Amino acid sequence: MTLPIATAKQSRAWLASELKTRRGETAGTLIAGVLAAIAAIVPVYVLGLLVDRVREGAGAHAIIPIALVIVASALVGGAATGLSTYLIGRLGARLLADLRESTVSTALRLPALVLDRSGRGDLLSRVGADIAAIGKAVTDVLPQVISALLLGVLSLAAMTGIDWRLGLAGVIAVPLYVLGLRWYLPRSAPRYASERAAIAERSQLLVESMQGLRTVHAYRLEERHRREIDTVSAKARDISVDVFTLFTRFVGRVNRAEFAGLAAILVVGFLLVRNGSVTVGETSAAALLFHRLFNPVSMLLFTFDEVQNAGASLGRLVGVLRMPVPADQSRPADGAALSLDKVCFSYDGVTPVLRDVTLRVEPGERVALVGSTGAGKTTAALIAAGILRPASGSACVASVPVTEVPERTVAIVSQETHVFAGPLIEDLRLARPGASVTEVSAALAKVGALEWASALPEGLGTEVGDGGQELTAAQAQQLALARLVLLDPVVAVLDEATAEAGSAGARALEDSAAAALQGRTALVVAHRLTQAAAADRVIVLEHGSIVESGSHEELVAAGGRYADLWSAWSARSVA
Repeated sequence: MTLPIATAKQSRAWLASELKTRRGETAGTLIAGVLAAIAAIVPVYVLGLLVDRVREGAGAHAIIPIALVIVASALVGGAATGLSTYLIGRLGARLLADLRESTVSTALRLPALVLDRSGRGDLLSRVGADIAAIGKAVTDVLPQVISALLLGVLSLAAMTGIDWRLGLAGVIAVPLYVLGLRWYLPRSAPRYASERAAIAERSQLLVESMQGLRTVHAYRLEERHRREIDTVSAKARDISVDVFTLFTRFVGRVNRAEFAGLAAILVVGFLLVRNGSVTVGETSAAALLFHRLFNPVSMLLFTFDEVQNAGASLGRLVGVLRMPVPADQSRPADGAALSLDKVCFSYDGVTPVLRDVTLRVEPGERVALVGSTGAGKTTAALIAAGILRPASGSACVASVPVTEVPERTVAIVSQETHVFAGPLIEDLRLARPGASVTEVSAALAKVGALEWASALPEGLGTEVGDGGQELTAAQAQQLALARLVLLDPVVAVLDEATAEAGSAGARALEDSAAAALQGRTALVVAHRLTQAAAADRVIVLEHGSIVESGSHEELVAAGGRYADLWSAWSARSVA
């Protein structure tokens, strides 16, 4: 399953709405383009006047005003063209920047399951290759396209102004251009969309191979992955060759339209000159105006491959923007309860992982979720955090579906914590961008991490993550817990967030987790049963169902499944 792709109509609607919000900038860009096109037409028109004056026997002095007009037009046209190119590029760059930011913002708010099912490579290709394709079109193609359109419209208007029959003769080329496009576009658009999809598929395989490099090596899957990448790369290559072949056939149709248009103008001009309706100079001007359109119109048509490429990329990005995201609502009051009601879930739609799970974590209560591997603990935690959607049933915070609560209501800290590259303080400010040094230090102190953080070479300004200061697994998890403190959610979900500490640091990390959860409604997937023993209540999951619930003491005394787990844990700890 891939992320949705917007239709051409939806993409145009997005573009129109964006331009509408920038009316002044759009109008200024259009005026500059029109001025540049007019400046390009004037010299051709006055050359026609010069032809007539020469035929009338005018002296050399007739060249002077013509030359002055041409020089003035060149100066004005050069300035207007430069300004138009700059304004178009600036407008396009701003639209592209907003598009990129909106796409990333939407993607970050999408449920993780949606991204997992579609493949991270699909999203990466959209914010990478697709943005690059649109950016190239904005900087290299769009200014020329707009200039060619304006010049073509105004040139036909000038030819019609000389004589409507000359204008009509030039218009003969238009339906031939249109026929060429009507032949080309329906064939090329699907191919460009297929090309983008093939690139996305290739990106997905590359990302998976690189991210799972150790697993690939461990299972000796290098050759298999190489063959798969070769296959999708060959597919993308073959589509690109097919697109280019189609484009060369389109060029022939464009050349035939140019020949027909210029021939029509010359024939009509000859007949009009013979009966005295127009002069030789006017016919020459009309022919030159049309001939001058060869390059811009050909460029306009020939760059349709890049325009189509950018259009396909725009549709992929707008498709992400149109995806529904959780609506912002008012933040529930502190101490809101977390509840799962008759939750069922399956990853493949066949094998059940959770069966009618119903639980409630009271305001301010800390509940531990325990069970053997594969019991469904992590799945229940992800549903409680709003990352997964149940097949049936509901997950709510204060009676509001967890997928609809606003930001900073629910947060999850998983076993797989990530240290972002950059200064340590900026890593923590991801949870609260405006946090002061004092607030960041207080969060670190609360989880017991301030001492080692201050001891780093440059303190909170030390570069960490990829290429920076290496942190231990326990330190990385303390950073995640400090982010939780800074975020200050109403409900916190910990998914084995102390599992990587090792025996030596386990107790300290458990204390860090307890401090971070203080005063919050908390659901804790307990890898270490000492966390369960310290919780207000323990829920035992087995084979996707709740089999026991109660305090640590009650469950140990009951002699059931939890008592067996505790006995095994205690024996291992003593050993």
